[in-house]
Amino acid sequence: MNDAIAPHGGRLVNCVSSMDGTPAGAKYIADLPRVTLDERAHSDLELIAVGALSPLDGFMTEADHKSVVNELRLANGLVWSIPVNLATDAATADKIRLHSDVALADAAGRVVGLMRVTDKFSFDWREEAQKVYLTTEEKHPGVAYIAARKPVLLGGPVQLLHPRAPEFPAHHRTPEQTRALFRERGWKRIVAFQTRNPIHRAHEFLTKCALEIVDGLLLHPLVGETKADDIPAPVRMKCYEALVQKYYPQERVVLSTLPAAMRYAGPREAIHHALMRKNYGCTHFIVGRDHAGVGNYYGAYDAQKMFDRFKPEEIGIEPLKFEHTFWHTGLKEMVSNKTSPGPKEAHLALSGTKVREMLGKGEILPEEFTRPEVSKILIEHYRGK
Repeated sequence: MNDAIAPHGGRLVNCVSSMDGTPAGAKYIADLPRVTLDERAHSDLELIAVGALSPLDGFMTEADHKSVVNELRLANGLVWSIPVNLATDAATADKIRLHSDVALADAAGRVVGLMRVTDKFSFDWREEAQKVYLTTEEKHPGVAYIAARKPVLLGGPVQLLHPRAPEFPAHHRTPEQTRALFRERGWKRIVAFQTRNPIHRAHEFLTKCALEIVDGLLLHPLVGETKADDIPAPVRMKCYEALVQKYYPQERVVLSTLPAAMRYAGPREAIHHALMRKNYGCTHFIVGRDHAGVGNYYGAYDAQKMFDRFKPEEIGIEPLKFEHTFWHTGLKEMVSNKTSPGPKEAHLALSGTKVREMLGKGEILPEEFTRPEVSKILIEHYRGK
C-alpha cells in the first residue's frame, strides 16, 4: 500500500456489504429483530464501516466499553479514548439472542445495516460522564446525550448495507480515498485540521504554519451532528470553500468532510479526532487551544496535555501543539503568547457575543479577525435566522 502511515491497529476496516442484494438475503433481513439508530449511532455505523474508526469493526462490547472509560484503551490495550455504543430499550434487548443478527434501521425505518450481537450490558451513565466528560452536569451536550440514551448497550460487529448519500458529495472521501489521493500527490507528511466552526484568521495562521513543515494539509471539517447553536454545516462549508479558493495553495490542500457526530469531550475527543485522522492517512494533527471543548469544562491546553499520557508510538500520529493565536494591533500581524512582545491590550479579541451582534447587524467583522468573504457568508446566515 505504501501509505505514509498505517491505520490505527494496523488494518483499515471495511464492513460495507451488499448482503440484501439477493432474494434470500432480503428475506433473511426482513425476518430479523430491528434496532433503530439515532443520528449519532447512524454516523458511527458508517464511520466504522469505511474504516474511519479502525480498529473497531462494530459497536463496543462491555469489556471494551469499560476499558475505554477507565483506561482510555480497548480491552486489547490499544489506545482509544471515546466509547462508541449502540443503545436500545430493555424490551427490545430481551428479544435479542446473543450471537444472533439484528437489523439496524434509520429514523425512517429503512434497514441500513446488520449487527451480530455478541454482548448486552448496561453502564452507569454518571460514571461514564464523569470519566469521559469530567462532569455529570446535563447542560453539557455530551453528558445530556448519554443521560438520555436507552438503558441497554449492544456490542458486536456490523455490516453497512446502504451508505447514506453524502451531504457534500464534492468533498466526501472515505479513508481509503484520502489515502489514495495522498499517494497520487506524493505526500508523505500530511497534517489534518479539525474544525466544527468557520475558520477565522487564527485557524488560518495555524494551518499555514503547519504547511511549512509538511507536504499537504487535510482541511477536515466535522459535518455530523453538532449542538443546536453551532453554525450549520452548509454555512461552514461555504466558508471553507471561499478560503481555500482564494487564500491557500490549492495544490497543497484537500478539503474533505468528516461525517462524525461531535461529542464535546475536550481532551478525550482530541485523541479521538487524531486517531480518526490517522485512519484517513494523516501523519500530523493540529491541536490548538480548547480542542473539542464546550463551556468552561476543560482547561485551555488540557487536550494538548492528554497526548503526553501516551508514548508517541501508541498514538502514531504526531500532534502539532499550538498556543492561542491572535492579531497584534501594534505589530499588525498574527502572533501567539509565545511570540507576542507587547501588552495584552494590543491583542484583538472579539467575544462570541460581540461577533454574533455584529453579524446580526450586517457588519463586516474586522479583516484581522476573519476574511471578508467569510464575514459575508456569515452575515447572510444570521440575517436568515
